[in-house]
Amino acid sequence: MAQKPSIPKGTRDFSPVETARRNYIFDTIREVFRLYGFMPIETPAMENLSTLMGKYGEEGDKLLFKILNSGDYLAKADKSLIESGDTNRLAAQLCEKGLRYDLTVPFARYVVQHRNDLQLPFKRFQIQPVWRADRPQKGRYREFYQCDADVVGSDSLLNEIELLQLIDEVFSRLNIRIAIKVNNRKVLAGIAEIIGHPDKIVDITVAIDKLDKIGVENVNAELGERGLTPEAIGRLQPILAISGPTDKRLSALAALLADSETGLRGVEELNAVLHGTRELGLRADLDLDVSLARGLNYYTGTIIEVKALDVAIGSITGGGRYDNLTGVFGMPGISGVGISFGADRIYDVLTALDLFPEETAKATAVMFANLGHDEAAAAMKALKEMRAAGIAAEIYPDEAKMKKQMSWADSRAIPYVAIIGESELAEGKLTLKNMTTGEQSLVDTAGAIGIIGA
Repeated sequence: MAQKPSIPKGTRDFSPVETARRNYIFDTIREVFRLYGFMPIETPAMENLSTLMGKYGEEGDKLLFKILNSGDYLAKADKSLIESGDTNRLAAQLCEKGLRYDLTVPFARYVVQHRNDLQLPFKRFQIQPVWRADRPQKGRYREFYQCDADVVGSDSLLNEIELLQLIDEVFSRLNIRIAIKVNNRKVLAGIAEIIGHPDKIVDITVAIDKLDKIGVENVNAELGERGLTPEAIGRLQPILAISGPTDKRLSALAALLADSETGLRGVEELNAVLHGTRELGLRADLDLDVSLARGLNYYTGTIIEVKALDVAIGSITGGGRYDNLTGVFGMPGISGVGISFGADRIYDVLTALDLFPEETAKATAVMFANLGHDEAAAAMKALKEMRAAGIAAEIYPDEAKMKKQMSWADSRAIPYVAIIGESELAEGKLTLKNMTTGEQSLVDTAGAIGIIGA
């Protein structure tokens, strides 16, 4: 017996219903991106490894899917590397290309490569799959989609306010209640500065980012393990304890960071973004979270994270400000800000809350039964008229028993079945059956179009 085919771990097949639901998410996000003036681009699935390597840190480099060179890829390889088992250096000789790890680095490459053709500020969106050689587990895949929107070539905080409005609009259309948390990288740098450990900003933020999960005592213990002195941990406590309305917390934060010029700039930026967004109105909950870090080595200003209120799941959207997106490709000084929607997690939230519109799973509106050569020919003419009117219609391809054809239509949740038999053929009409109510009407094609399109 032949072995049953399978797919690689961490990848998935999607059924017609699942694909329709995913497209509902993509279409919703894409429509809002366009509404806010973002233009679509696409980049290749594979990039030169020289573009990808060194952009995600040592761990990220290990998660890159590398593509073997074409032809005799071992011909020019250093045989001593094969014998010694030095896989990293060997891979560099065997592979010149890799699958993209995210959409951001390819976008940075795109901006530099096409800089003479771009009008800055440049607003782009991109909805494409990415690949990571990660260990597959629940909610983590080796192939998944990212939905990114970025503005490059502008330092204005109006961009952050616009992106927060955009996030609010997307989730409002999807009927998902969300909480948006914001922070600023400069505030985190200021915190590290005033407690006397600017060199340990990564250690500090990695620890305090877990505040909601493990509590302040465990955060303090981890800070000690990471080399912070008891005095420094003590100076951090008033910051972690800030509470009350947003304006009060911003004022308290400004007072605590009074000796840090960088920290105060971060507070000013937070104040401008939060107040500017609230003046426009927001349906989502918007809050300041001083413990929010999100990829500290990457972001340089505003940091954004979105979570669903009604489902226990991780971040479903995130992003922030970066000041040197293109610097790694020899084009420094280009600031940008962007967000990325997690389509797979959004799918899980919509499924858990049963929020997918019923019509997303319905493609065909009416199926014509096949009752013979002449009847099928008449059905084909009616089909053409219905499709011209924008109604999704099809015909059962084989002449089969009516019960089998009706069962097939029912299994696909097709709402109407059109029947042209001998009597209908003689009258130039069709019998239209509503598969939900069982009601039948003898009508011409125009009448059927009116009923189905109502």
